[in-house]
Amino acid sequence: MVISDVTALLEQLAPLSYQELYDNSGLLVGDASMPLKGILATLDVTPDVVEEAHRKGLNLIVSHHPLIFSGLKKIVGKTYVEKAVILAIKYDIAIYAAHTNLDSIKGGVNSKIGELLGLNNLKFLCPIEGELVKVVAFVPISDAEKVRKAMFDAGAGSIGNYDYCSFNTEGKGTFRANEEANPFAGKAGEIHVEPETRIEVIVQKAKLSKVIREMISSHPYEEVAYDVYPLLNSYSEVGAGMVGELSDPISEMDFLKMVKKVFNLQSIRCTPLIGNEIKKIAFCGGSGAFLIKQAIAVEADIYITGDVKYHQFFDAENKIIIADIGHFESEQFTVDIFYEYLLKNFPKFAVLKSEIKTNPINYI
Repeated sequence: MVISDVTALLEQLAPLSYQELYDNSGLLVGDASMPLKGILATLDVTPDVVEEAHRKGLNLIVSHHPLIFSGLKKIVGKTYVEKAVILAIKYDIAIYAAHTNLDSIKGGVNSKIGELLGLNNLKFLCPIEGELVKVVAFVPISDAEKVRKAMFDAGAGSIGNYDYCSFNTEGKGTFRANEEANPFAGKAGEIHVEPETRIEVIVQKAKLSKVIREMISSHPYEEVAYDVYPLLNSYSEVGAGMVGELSDPISEMDFLKMVKKVFNLQSIRCTPLIGNEIKKIAFCGGSGAFLIKQAIAVEADIYITGDVKYHQFFDAENKIIIADIGHFESEQFTVDIFYEYLLKNFPKFAVLKSEIKTNPINYI
């Protein structure tokens, strides 16, 4: 077992294509071909966390926040980032981050918040756009079922709660092979007409290369004709923030007290209470102020996130309660996501949660 076996599995959970353009998820430090000794899950990477991994004999750190966000022009140990990189290289420890790509998936950061709050009917607050494509393949009728199945098995054809979705039409394809070809049907130099099925399927971009690879592998033609079309459809299975509902409405103060208990908070920064009961809750782990308008648009009673600026609280306009519970506090349970997923898939290796409290903010 090597480091890349773990990173490949993490990218099945949270594909790197889901990360925001500003992000820097993926393998940041280390050799992917190194044999795996053990894994340390953490929210942040600091020099203390690297020392902890070394002390415990672990050589892969999996974090939510990327240690390296922007380019490093010098690595001389002047900042905590430089110090952590130096230590990781010194100890032969790899560092991997799954950040906004983990925020964006079902089962990720926001799903965990919804689970902790006991919410039902969870949906993404802002579904991702531009993530879907349509793949159209032209296949001899006799091989259509085999090729279609190969595409489905590779991840094509999923729409909401349905899979194996496709549209099929029959027609006639024509081709003429040259003298160097080895045609499936027909003869070199002659125009051949072949009864074909046009198979249309929806595919996530993250799965596109695999779908095309399996389609070509199962296809009988020497040269496979297929099209890939970008789609403007939003994709409800991936997105930013989430919204869900309580089974029974409760008072605003009782709900805020529950939030304090669940997230072990000393305080909550929030807008004035409105006097309504809380039923629909919108939320986003980390810095989620950019979704305040979306939370209002879906008529949520409260929006929970972190890093809300002073003037952004005014955007509530008595339509919603905005509750800032803190960046670290809203993402602290991300470590559990890593831990549970990795332990399940690598039960023979040590998978540990970091014991270092990395929150740089203290409350006095």
